[in-house]
Amino acid sequence: MVTAGAPLAQRVFVALADGTEHSGAALAERAGVTRSAVWKAIESLRAEGLTIEGATNRGYRLASPTEALDAVVLRAALSPSTRVRLRNLAVVWEIDSTNAALLASPPPPVGAWDVLLAENQRQGRGRRGRAWRASLGDSLCLSLGTAFEPLPQDLPAATLVVGVCVLRALRRRGGHGVALKWPNDLVLAEVPGLMDGSMDGALSKAGGILVELRVEAGGCAQMVVGIGLNLRCPAAIAQAIEPGALPATALVVAGVEVASRNALAAAVVDECVSGLATFAERGFAPFRDEWRAADALLGRAVRITTVGASSASPDRAGSVREGHARGIDPAGALLFESTDGACSAVSSGEVSVREQRP
Repeated sequence: MVTAGAPLAQRVFVALADGTEHSGAALAERAGVTRSAVWKAIESLRAEGLTIEGATNRGYRLASPTEALDAVVLRAALSPSTRVRLRNLAVVWEIDSTNAALLASPPPPVGAWDVLLAENQRQGRGRRGRAWRASLGDSLCLSLGTAFEPLPQDLPAATLVVGVCVLRALRRRGGHGVALKWPNDLVLAEVPGLMDGSMDGALSKAGGILVELRVEAGGCAQMVVGIGLNLRCPAAIAQAIEPGALPATALVVAGVEVASRNALAAAVVDECVSGLATFAERGFAPFRDEWRAADALLGRAVRITTVGASSASPDRAGSVREGHARGIDPAGALLFESTDGACSAVSSGEVSVREQRP
């Protein structure tokens, strides 16, 4: 629900989200401002990447209707078991980073959850400090925070567990052909691989996961899970991808029902809250087979770049190895077979993985 004190751009966005035409005069009257102020708000939304069509004597309309995020609607869509575990659930118009905001807040009690969503995330973060690009109205940016005591077993596999949870949510909302790229990406394979469920085609990225952990001496562990999903993929997002990274794609291509963003967000929150409670009790084992079934890298030629030296291999920082991905081990580490036939397990804290392209 948008209050009268909300930014004008947000109020105009909410009004236009239904995709119907709204005259400048009607928008101004509804917001209690001048038509000039509405025009400035429209221009600011266009600058954020929204395609807003305007016709003289008719008004403005959003080219791609969407649903504005609404904490009341979202909370109502959650399962009762999730709602009782929430400490806070909030939707903000604009923020630097939902993950950073939750990490800066006191953690909830063990077993409770904070959920934060943003329509417009200025400094979204991906793995290894990379920027996460999102498009206003066409993306879903959310973070969930909780606390664990004691720490779950198989803790390094937390990102993989979240991947399975998000995949379950996407399937609930009609998704098919979405796969998991180790350790933290949701990907699609090019048609025909996408449609028949195989992972043979070139991969494109539809979403990412960032799990951050903060442990206080003598206290509980605070975990914040950031999830970014491309519901649609405007050209500006596709063009902003860093060189060498997977190209961007959209979940709507995979059949995900993206029109109701609140329902999709609720499905993601439900699955993550339930799944991470299971993870806290039983570790990675209950998720292992689902992850393996969705493994987009299995059998592919890959290139592994070590980004930091480990105690076992202090001289390998910055090294590049080529070979094939052979799945994951019981703890969720990537199994890698190098070109000389040597096999090793690679943890997410040591390497980045890129598909090797001809």
